[in-house]
Amino acid sequence: MALHARRKRPPFEQRNYLEKVKKQEEALEDKETPKLKKRLMLSVLLLLVLMYFSMGVVMWNWPPGIGEAGSASGGLTAPAIAIIEMVLAAVIMYINRNFFINGFRGLMHGGPNMDTLVAMGSGVSFLWSAYVLFFEIIGGMNGSVSVSLHDDAQMASMHRLYFESAAMIVTLITVGKMLEAMSKGRTTDALKALIKMVPETAQVERDGEELIVGIDYVREGEVVVIRPGERIPVDAEIIEGSTAVDESALTGESMPVDKSVGDTVSAATINKSGFIRARATRVGEDTTLAKIIDLVSDAAATKAPIARTADKISGIFVPAVIAIAVAVFVIWMLLGAGTAAALERAIAVLVISCPCALGLATPVAIMVGSGVGARNGILFKTAASLEHTGRIEIMALDKTGTITGGDPKVTDVFTCKGVDKKELEEVAAAIESRSEHPLARAICEHFGSTTMRISDFEEAPGGGVAAFTWVGSDAVRIAGGNATFMIKNKVSEEDMEHIQKETEEFSHAGKTPVYFCKGRKLLGVIALADSVREDSKAAIADLKSLGIRTVMITGDKQKTAEAIAAEVGMDEVVAEVLPDGKEEAVRKLMEQGRTAMVGDGINDAPALTRADVGIAIGAGTDVALDAADVVLTGSSISDAVKAIKLGRATLRNIHENLFWAFFYNILLIPLAAGAYTAIFHGWTLSPMIAAAAMSLSSFCVCMNALRLNLVKLS
Repeated sequence: MALHARRKRPPFEQRNYLEKVKKQEEALEDKETPKLKKRLMLSVLLLLVLMYFSMGVVMWNWPPGIGEAGSASGGLTAPAIAIIEMVLAAVIMYINRNFFINGFRGLMHGGPNMDTLVAMGSGVSFLWSAYVLFFEIIGGMNGSVSVSLHDDAQMASMHRLYFESAAMIVTLITVGKMLEAMSKGRTTDALKALIKMVPETAQVERDGEELIVGIDYVREGEVVVIRPGERIPVDAEIIEGSTAVDESALTGESMPVDKSVGDTVSAATINKSGFIRARATRVGEDTTLAKIIDLVSDAAATKAPIARTADKISGIFVPAVIAIAVAVFVIWMLLGAGTAAALERAIAVLVISCPCALGLATPVAIMVGSGVGARNGILFKTAASLEHTGRIEIMALDKTGTITGGDPKVTDVFTCKGVDKKELEEVAAAIESRSEHPLARAICEHFGSTTMRISDFEEAPGGGVAAFTWVGSDAVRIAGGNATFMIKNKVSEEDMEHIQKETEEFSHAGKTPVYFCKGRKLLGVIALADSVREDSKAAIADLKSLGIRTVMITGDKQKTAEAIAAEVGMDEVVAEVLPDGKEEAVRKLMEQGRTAMVGDGINDAPALTRADVGIAIGAGTDVALDAADVVLTGSSISDAVKAIKLGRATLRNIHENLFWAFFYNILLIPLAAGAYTAIFHGWTLSPMIAAAAMSLSSFCVCMNALRLNLVKLS
């Protein structure tokens, strides 16, 4: 299996594949969470001290309490407590200065963001509190530094300080940011797991010796040695030995696959049992594993069309929230609520709004969906292909190599009257053993070897094969082929007429009849057909249960195509078409609904490119794989069903995230603004609670996206 056309390299060139892998791994490392944890720990520690003074001392008179300056009772004056609160809040805000730097930078460049709202909410709280401290508490003392619990004016001013809110807002948002970073870090788990599977060394044969070399130094064509339990280092073809290979890392299938001489093995799969020697066919960044890593990484880095819509909404949302906050302040001032109350509600509006949830709704779901696909052998080249797969209404499928296995199999054996079946089988096996035709190979595989000796073998292209065998001391001509070839070999017309009914039935069933004769005597007919894959019928049924219309597009004969289509339950058949005919058929289907094309050959490439979503079976050609939007590393169309289920689940998850983000904002912005005060008997929302709710919103979006890991595709 290959994911892209191989690039030729000089045989002794040193590669830097491992270096590239390490850079990819470093790029995925969660560097943000440790920083946020450190910020959060310092913020919480100082916030606890701040809350002790703002609530414990001021509200409940905890030690050292509030007292008069110079009095024997001790205690701190109100200005002293307020200054302590201001200093602590300023330090916490400095620790979380990124909010202010990013927020005001975005505002200055005309692109306000979530950090802008947080910075404005926290900053306004701090500046208002500083105003109250200097102009009301200190300025209102008229030269006296005496204040007590009975000084109502001073105590009223103390209760209008929002230093703890300013500090609490950035601290709670940091909690949300950390949880969000941790959740987003988990979305790359699948990609990290793939990277960790990249082998670092390989055991190769050079000059008659076995050497362990770095993976960058393995050359194409070189023989690698893999013992039981070892991870296969490169894509290779087995030249000695047999084994069972665990391919779950690439295909998602848990059952090991038997491999022997001539079979291919892929890098990162595990040799479970036997000792094998294999010739490297793809090394370094040309291996299947490397291409999978690149595809998953690229898909996560791209944006789905629905994400662009969310980005546009977010770009309008932040300025709108700032305008709403200003309007709320003005309205409450006009209603006579007072500056402090009006500011509190305006700040709550700024802080409660969550454009972050809108921005996260799509990318985290795409990242998780791409990872789930990779674990199941489904590779989406872009985020758009993942989204489009979830919208498919019509599925067009190639026949050979997709619905069928691509290899003919013997389906029926019919003998003429008076002929021993064993004799027919011996003649067929003997004469076809000299031919390389696919039908001949299928007959030999089915009947095995024979002791019948033959000579003077000849092959007539498009007709059949003939030879001589011995019956006693007499040489007798034997032949196998189509009806025309039998007539050329002077087979009895009576015998041909006798089996005409059966051969017509074979043809109508999409089977190919091969006649065999001995002398002029017709022995019988062996029927062959391109066998349907074991799971094709179930996969087609699954597609139809999803409401998807299925269409077979093939270059095969109409009768054969119709027979296969009837067997697996296809809705429609388009047969006897060339590659450009397949592309035209897909074009017409696209006029009726969103169409996916599934194929594996070079002749499928135009149709794969034309379709809304091109899906390439992984065992197909490099050209087909390059033309596709989705690559299935396995060779079963049941994986195409899984791709659609995953696409739909991801799209549904994105819609859920967007709904939550909109619902949250539509419900809570009016609450923060005080719109429900009259209806619900004084319901209001403090800036601190608003900050907690905003953080929770982003966290919920990330956690909902992670639910995609639980989706059952089988």
